[in-house]
Amino acid sequence: MSPSRKIFRRGLTLLLFGSAALGATPVRADFRLCNMSENRVSVAIAYTDGSHWVSEGWWNLKAGACDNLVRGSLASEYYYVYAMDERGAEWKGKAFMCTADHEFRITGRQDCFVRGFDRTGFFEVDTGRDARNWTVQLTDPTNPGHRGP
Repeated sequence: MSPSRKIFRRGLTLLLFGSAALGATPVRADFRLCNMSENRVSVAIAYTDGSHWVSEGWWNLKAGACDNLVRGSLASEYYYVYAMDERGAEWKGKAFMCTADHEFRITGRQDCFVRGFDRTGFFEVDTGRDARNWTVQLTDPTNPGHRGP
């Protein structure tokens, strides 16, 4: 085989290997929420970071949009979500966390009012013990307090 042919073949092999490496898609691990309702929603999430409760908000999602609320591998089995649409319908539950009117990240879930926050009921999402990622889909509520699958 001629030297130029060897160089071409080696270059082709590297090109193919490089393309395969570039085409490899990393595995995503996130807590994602999709708004499958007909209205824009504002969403908050709460979880434990291992030693403290943390609540965060607000993500504003138009109808049909999705967003990652927690990026990376899921560290908890249980996450808590609260959402309200622009017409006042809510997806809520009985797990009370602290929230604020504007963008927030609050540590702790006790004494919300004393600390100047609101106290809001979130619904529980059980992601299972071994889940690496999870997606919640909010559907149109038939009554306040309803949540999607």
